[in-house]
Amino acid sequence: MKKVFAGKTSWVIGAAVLSVFACGFFLVRGAGGEDCPFSNSLHRTSEGMRFWYEERGGFANITHIPYASDKLDCQNCHVTSCGVCHTKKEGKKCFYDSGKAAKMDTCLACHKREKATFGIGEKTGTLDVHVEMGMGCMDCHSIDEVHGDGTFYRSMRGLGAVKTSCENCHPSKEGDIQAHTVHKGKLDCSACHVSNSLVCLNCHFDSVVKDQSRAGNFFPPEQSWTLLMNYKGKVTAGSMQSLVFDEQRFIAYAPFFTHAVQAKGKGCDECHANPAVERIRNGQPVPMAEFKDGKMVSWQGVVPLVPDQLEWVFLDKEGEKWVPIESGDPIVTQLAGYGTPLSNTQLKELGKPH
Repeated sequence: MKKVFAGKTSWVIGAAVLSVFACGFFLVRGAGGEDCPFSNSLHRTSEGMRFWYEERGGFANITHIPYASDKLDCQNCHVTSCGVCHTKKEGKKCFYDSGKAAKMDTCLACHKREKATFGIGEKTGTLDVHVEMGMGCMDCHSIDEVHGDGTFYRSMRGLGAVKTSCENCHPSKEGDIQAHTVHKGKLDCSACHVSNSLVCLNCHFDSVVKDQSRAGNFFPPEQSWTLLMNYKGKVTAGSMQSLVFDEQRFIAYAPFFTHAVQAKGKGCDECHANPAVERIRNGQPVPMAEFKDGKMVSWQGVVPLVPDQLEWVFLDKEGEKWVPIESGDPIVTQLAGYGTPLSNTQLKELGKPH
């Protein structure tokens, strides 16, 4: 396969600074234009970022800095023009091109997390099966997901915001696959077929505020574990983000579909009665991130989301040396209504070997 992904994985949480073309293009003005669904789209409003940051126990309660403040560069992630994706330049000429917008590289220019996932997947043998087959973003995602459907959504996790699903192409009939029959529709495809979760740990938000630079203020992404949580009536894959502001620690948990889909699902023992499940059922913490010999060491494997029993290390820099943060303040945990931890009944089922 031709290698098409490159770039440092430390760009994952970097805000995408959108290119402004020298040629003219049409601006989408206003947030509620009835004649343009794009004006209400998440790409245009970036409401998902604001909603997570400011509402339902968001990180703004720690920073006390509004999302729209000029101290933050969040606004750089707003797509203010159709031309950002559709304008193509050849020599001194610019023209509208729908083909450019459909190309994967156009999407990955802003979706750095997915780009990093594919880059890591190539190195570790966990490249998304669809990408490996030559498919692109628009082979699965619909135009109205990108352009909007006229509805103002609070988040990509809102009902109807993302219409893409595995079943659109992979309808499963009862009894055709044993694992599907056993779980009786209680598992989302991602719980078994997403190989891991991609996350940057320990992001120091104060350095973003001071100089809007993210270089060197967090630990690079890890792909060694997958969280399981409840979302829309099923167990699904989740992820987390840990942040620090003036030594105040914050963790956000949410359902997340990492684009690292594998054709073969996980084996039974990868989830059932695995080491993380056993520790949680015995009342022991799971050391999700540890700091050993100057390095961040991550847990390996599937982990049920039980926030009080997952331990994450938080570090600060003294010169060029990372040291653990000794803080008397409790760690603030956010779920933001995007999903719930696994229940005791579910943990009991996971504790049964299969």
